[in-house]
Amino acid sequence: MDDSLSNHQKHFALEHFIHDILFCLTAFVLSLSGVLYSFDHFLSDRLYQVPTPVNHNVTILAIDEKTVAAYGDPSAWTREIPARLVETLTGENGAIPVSIVLDMLYIGEKEEESDLRFAKACEKAGNVITAVNLVERDAITLDEAGKPVIVKNHLEMVEYPYDALRSVTKYGYANTQQDKDGYIRFTQLCMEDGEQHFSSLAMVCYLDYCERMGISPELPGTDASNMVGFTFSGKSGAYEILSLCDVLEGRIDPRAFTGKVVFMGAYAPGMQDSYNVANQRGVQMYGVEIHANIFEALLEGKTALPLSNLWYALGVAAAVLLFYELISRMKVSFGALVLVGFVAADLLAGKLCYANGVIIRVVELPILLLLIYVYHVFRRYILEKIKRRKVLSAFRKYVAPQVVEELSRKGEFHVELGGSKRDIAVLFVDIRGFTPMSESLKPEQVVEILNEYLSLTTNAIFQNGGTLDKFVGDATMAVFNAPFDLEDYVYKAVCTARDIAAGSAELEKKLMERFGKTVSFGIGVNCGEAVVGNIGCEYRMDYTAIGDTVNTAARLESNAKAGQILISEAVYEAVKDRLEVTEVGVIPLKGKSNGVFVYSVDKVL
Repeated sequence: MDDSLSNHQKHFALEHFIHDILFCLTAFVLSLSGVLYSFDHFLSDRLYQVPTPVNHNVTILAIDEKTVAAYGDPSAWTREIPARLVETLTGENGAIPVSIVLDMLYIGEKEEESDLRFAKACEKAGNVITAVNLVERDAITLDEAGKPVIVKNHLEMVEYPYDALRSVTKYGYANTQQDKDGYIRFTQLCMEDGEQHFSSLAMVCYLDYCERMGISPELPGTDASNMVGFTFSGKSGAYEILSLCDVLEGRIDPRAFTGKVVFMGAYAPGMQDSYNVANQRGVQMYGVEIHANIFEALLEGKTALPLSNLWYALGVAAAVLLFYELISRMKVSFGALVLVGFVAADLLAGKLCYANGVIIRVVELPILLLLIYVYHVFRRYILEKIKRRKVLSAFRKYVAPQVVEELSRKGEFHVELGGSKRDIAVLFVDIRGFTPMSESLKPEQVVEILNEYLSLTTNAIFQNGGTLDKFVGDATMAVFNAPFDLEDYVYKAVCTARDIAAGSAELEKKLMERFGKTVSFGIGVNCGEAVVGNIGCEYRMDYTAIGDTVNTAARLESNAKAGQILISEAVYEAVKDRLEVTEVGVIPLKGKSNGVFVYSVDKVL
């Protein structure tokens, strides 16, 4: 038995270990692969991209439809319009802004007079930042071994402002970086290609702002590609947005831009400068607003870097292991609470990490935990179904079929090692003279007689709702009111004894005709408190009753003569109005210091 128990425990431990390994590996591979990247960002954007009040010292001058209607297609403009803007903002009637950021490309000379005017206005102002465009393409080059390799985002060409303007302004590249799902939530602060080094438009604006305001820039950490995540301060239209033509036509006092950072850029649908952004779905944001958001994110320290896939995958695997270890040791309902707790902890951890500059994905872990929980519940359900079938199969051997069907329908049972005290009635019945008879018959004849006898006793027990406890040689033990409640169980135990006695007459006749032998029974019935439950171990258990009540019933049966039913005083008192009895009196019973008052049943009403 000890070896069997040890083997079962080893099997269970091995099965549990295999589950641990499978869950951990699945979690690790899934998290490392980033297969849920797009879905994760769809949800994490809502967690991380929380709108905050925008910086009121940032103003956007929009080349909107109103401006296009007034001055025509911006691509056909001479440099007179931007020259007028810089002159208006920095002239005698204006108050110089901190910076003027022009999110427009001024590539190549167009008209000498306006080009020169624009360059001189920017030189005089000294605070203008213009845009360059980096043209990147995948290129094929040779490695040290002479083998062709593909270089991603190779810098093929840089489109600078025309020379006169380039020499008097700061400039940064205006390229935007879309994530894998087409949304902007990361920005490349600078780019290096050989000896060339470029900074983004927002980065140049931030460094220029810090220099002019006399503060030390705090540059965020970036990844190997100089990328960093950032939080948008507001959705489209959150900043102060003014029409460019209103400024140029004098409808807005230039002094309103004192101490501000002014961004100018496309703000009309036809200019093809709008993008999907992380903080809003279904509505694109114009590029000039994106640059303003990146500038503010750098200024306010609202940047973060993703946790490496390896560390994240290890963390998810550890969390999955802990979760499975916990739920495998508790009820399913408590496991649901643990699942909710882990998901809440995952979201809280993501929020706290993001606030401290670390981006962690928040979708993989809840999905994995949910799948593991569903698997755990389903597995427990299947195991419970299997266990239930085994229990029902076992019950069919000693409980009436109608009871088994009721149990199967309701499912209200639970079998485990151990017992509990319960009031029951106990019946013992034994064949009188079985041993001498068996010595005079062939073995197969003995078995046939025994089967006939056991069928009689079993049918009588089941028909009265009793439980067949066991066969002990040629004796049968039955209990009533266990394991399930049975109405009027003492009376039904006596009725069972009556039915067995009545059936024995016909059985005697049959056996005499076939074998020339007869059998008769002695029956004892007692009632009272006993310990009822499963005795044994997890691999071999028997449902039975033990205690003085059972012992007394067995002693009554051993004292009964052939065809006699003996009952205890306790049984008689419980059903005396439905019996006709003969007092036997006090008789000594083996193993008991005091005698027991006994009745012999003559008739059951």
